[in-house]
Amino acid sequence: MVRMYEKLTQRRKGAKELSVFFGILGKVLSILLLVGIHIQPSTARTQALRVVVNSNQDNLRKDDKITLREAIEIVNGTLPLDKLSATEKAQIFPGNQPQIEFNLPTGQTAIALKNLLPPLATPGLVVDGTTQPGYDIKKSATAEIAIPIPLVSITPASNREIFRGFTVVASNITIRGLSLYGFTKSHGATEAIPPGDIIIASLKNLGEQRLGKKKREENIPQNVVIENNWLGILPNESIPKKTSAFGVSVFNATDTIIQNNRISYHDGSAIITGIRGEGMQVRDNIIVGNGMAGMPDAIRLDGKINHTQITSNLICGNDGSGIYLFKPEGSVKIQDNQIKFNGRRLRRAAVYLMGNNHRVLNNQITNQTGSGVVVTSYPQSRSNLIQGNRFANLEGLSIDLNTRHHVGVRDFQRGDGPNPPRNSSNRRRDTGNGAINTPKFLSREFLLINGEVGIDGKADPGTEIDIYRVVSNPEKQIDLYPAYSPLGEIVAKVKTDDKGRFSATLDNIKPGEQLSAIASDPRYGTSEPSANILVKLPGKIPEIQINTTADIPKCTTPKIAEEPPSKTTPPVTAVTPPPLPPPTISLNVPRNIHFALDKDNISPESAVILDKIAAVLQKYPTIVIELQGHTDSRASIAYNQKLALRRARSTRNYLIKKGIAPERMTIRSFGERELLTEENNRVDYARNRRVEVIFMDVRGVDIVFESQEEDLQIEP
Repeated sequence: MVRMYEKLTQRRKGAKELSVFFGILGKVLSILLLVGIHIQPSTARTQALRVVVNSNQDNLRKDDKITLREAIEIVNGTLPLDKLSATEKAQIFPGNQPQIEFNLPTGQTAIALKNLLPPLATPGLVVDGTTQPGYDIKKSATAEIAIPIPLVSITPASNREIFRGFTVVASNITIRGLSLYGFTKSHGATEAIPPGDIIIASLKNLGEQRLGKKKREENIPQNVVIENNWLGILPNESIPKKTSAFGVSVFNATDTIIQNNRISYHDGSAIITGIRGEGMQVRDNIIVGNGMAGMPDAIRLDGKINHTQITSNLICGNDGSGIYLFKPEGSVKIQDNQIKFNGRRLRRAAVYLMGNNHRVLNNQITNQTGSGVVVTSYPQSRSNLIQGNRFANLEGLSIDLNTRHHVGVRDFQRGDGPNPPRNSSNRRRDTGNGAINTPKFLSREFLLINGEVGIDGKADPGTEIDIYRVVSNPEKQIDLYPAYSPLGEIVAKVKTDDKGRFSATLDNIKPGEQLSAIASDPRYGTSEPSANILVKLPGKIPEIQINTTADIPKCTTPKIAEEPPSKTTPPVTAVTPPPLPPPTISLNVPRNIHFALDKDNISPESAVILDKIAAVLQKYPTIVIELQGHTDSRASIAYNQKLALRRARSTRNYLIKKGIAPERMTIRSFGERELLTEENNRVDYARNRRVEVIFMDVRGVDIVFESQEEDLQIEP
């Protein structure tokens, strides 16, 4: 704008051109103000200020308190100090870096926003919820990863819809120790940048969708740190009445660090990228129960994401994949994560890869309604190494390389099953990871002699072979590929010779155990697993070893303070009797609810039924359920499929709000495929409009349940 002004002045085109210039300037400023962007004045202070928020109100008012909105305006330089009262000025101090602290009165630590907050536009700013009196950095609600319980919460007022919590538009900003939830918006003008708790983008990104400007190079936020926050979840661990759309949206930023956060109960993903998220570090977070109503994947990466690392997170009970890469530019390392009980609403792979050179290393991937890791073939995906992971209780393969000819939704999300041997160069192009061949053992059975077993096989020359002990799935309800048990733990690493032969002698294998193997080549990546082989004693048919220890489906457990051992009480040696078999659980509980014609909402009558189901689930924590949605036969097949899915999802969301952990529930849509009655009258139609609750106990005991029609909704 200054250059344009100088050019107009030097050319001496007259007052008319200056008038046009200021007219354009006025319109641009008006539009920027319209979208909520505050322009920092040229006279903004340069001294770093430390501002203490001591009011949970949301206003800009000259009084004796400083609100969060005022604090942001002060550090941004858009609220001059001479506009403040003497009492307000007493809450402002010089500092080494700009900082917003909190000193809210006891019982007034919830900040209810009336309008969108100004962007955090001051480089180096720290918004620090850990400064609130009473915050205990050693107090955690979870044992798996210690994340302190926040005291200060920020959410929209009950009668307001606000689509963003914090909007970060400058570099080196830190947001720490806060609870943010309830930030969402109906589809509309904000679709270009997803709504959510924390959005990281540039000022240009925020205004561009309305200004209609063409994309051009710009300064984007760098080195933003999001740590020790609870996003989407209240400080008392409950799900809010209004859930946020997304957790953290790294829409356009580099080198973002997202660490030690608890991110739960979002309609969409917990973490999502947009245009750019290069160099992002996602580590030591608890990511549970996200994707409840929209994009179902816990972490979804899109755009430029090179050098991103996802490490040491607990990713559990989310509605889709744990990690989903969609047409990314660049590579990602996924390492040392626990990824379990995902795919609760949509059956997807735990980790879904597009692109090249990704590394999936040393993760525990269990209890997935789909495959462990899927590498798609579109666009071309190569050199993805998948090594050192431990898998268990999968409905698909541990590793599945898709072929381009299998283009159904199920193929590209859950995997398309074992590949045939590569027999042409074209397979390199049409199958994930260059169609690297699966190792092939020379026999389906190998003998254990003198405590050792010799293994021989073939694979592509020059590949590294990981031989795994596999684990069976005793409680698996769907066994898509019974010859391919999940890869449990590595028992040997060998390499093939120039002819592709490999061999190994193992002394840590018991009779009846089964083995599998994968091959890795830096040029192409990692293969699918081979079919299981059996280790047996000569002349004997062993019993196959089955892991009967079922995993109780729970993502997190409370952290219990350790008590020092008593010095006065001597240890008592007790004889523990052998455990009795678990008794059959006989439940006098309904197994279905009903819906009105073309509706998916829970009626008051159905709510009473679901309350009974919730009570049983709370009493018996080993029970898991599948919610099966159904419709009557009217309307199209496609419409009924979606309606049944919405009914199952509504049922699940109701139970989540009643305290049932999301990882204990899966949903499935049958539409009109499994009618209960032949629909001879209105009552029959009403009986078909239902969600059935299928009870399963992970210990393998029987369950008795009952159908009911107390909430039958017969159309007029």
